[in-house]
Amino acid sequence: MLNLRQSITAVLMFLAFSFSVSSYAQTVLRVATWLPPTDNQNTIVWPTWAKWVEEATEGRVVVKLEYGLGHPKTMFQIVEDGISDASFSFHGYVPGRFTLPQIIEMPGLGVNSEATSVALWRMYDKYFKAENEFEDLEVLGLFSHGQGTIQSNFPVTSLDDLKGKKIRVGGGVQTYLAEAMEVTPVGAPATKAYEMLQQNVIDGIFMPMAQQKSLRLNEVTKYITIFPAGMYMGSFSMFINAEFMDSLSEKDQAAIRAVSGEKLSAMAGKAWDMGDLDGYKAAIAAGVDINEVQEGSALSEQFNALMPASDQAWLDSVADKNIDAEAVLKELRHEARHYNAGN
Repeated sequence: MLNLRQSITAVLMFLAFSFSVSSYAQTVLRVATWLPPTDNQNTIVWPTWAKWVEEATEGRVVVKLEYGLGHPKTMFQIVEDGISDASFSFHGYVPGRFTLPQIIEMPGLGVNSEATSVALWRMYDKYFKAENEFEDLEVLGLFSHGQGTIQSNFPVTSLDDLKGKKIRVGGGVQTYLAEAMEVTPVGAPATKAYEMLQQNVIDGIFMPMAQQKSLRLNEVTKYITIFPAGMYMGSFSMFINAEFMDSLSEKDQAAIRAVSGEKLSAMAGKAWDMGDLDGYKAAIAAGVDINEVQEGSALSEQFNALMPASDQAWLDSVADKNIDAEAVLKELRHEARHYNAGN
């Protein structure tokens, strides 16, 4: 019979072996992120999804965030090349490649980010996936940021006030709006906005309220202009390297997909809504002058006149796709405006 010391040694060796096997079998899913650690994408969205993934795969797959891998427009390439396994980015940073998801960016939708994110996922899953705009990437989820605003160092009482002003734009429908408003558009990633405003390189930005807090723009803007039904939205995707996904067991692939898609899209949109509320409160606390434009006012009517041409700009951009774009746009708006959380 084994003595006590031998028994303890045998147990310790077994536990060490079990731990070693468990660690060896564990797959690390690396996610490249380009927003600051304090942003809701990094404090809520990815950590929540990481928990879902770990639970769904019974600990076989764990998620690790990686910072500082490059400009947000390079995230698609970084994941395609396998430098990181997954990431997210704004479609407008890569003009011409991701035209279909920009359907969500049209002005005047009048709903929150959770509703638009779910509606966008449903249109992607139903109509857009077959067009293969993402090629070697598998889309995990799609979401939009909250309603865009004008954040500036000058008041906006008429669209004429914007003419000739240097305004940072992020691409997508923002580019069309900038042209229509006759501003001088300045392309730059969101993460450069604080520095550019602080140094007076630009006079303002088109951006949602969340960045008043997450990028501390409440420190470098004096005025915010908010249109009644929204100025525009911004479309993002969360994606994973297709080869990395294929390297996992079929069971773990299915588990990850089960906690992605519409579920992930809704959660990401809801997190952005929370961020917009936090940004609004930060702006108020900092004394930023917020102009919530009234429906029917001269400024509102000026802006509303731009909407039909915005729709047409998107329709023209997807004319070569095998979809009924007008019908899909109508369906998306119905889905977004009739969305009920949890249904």
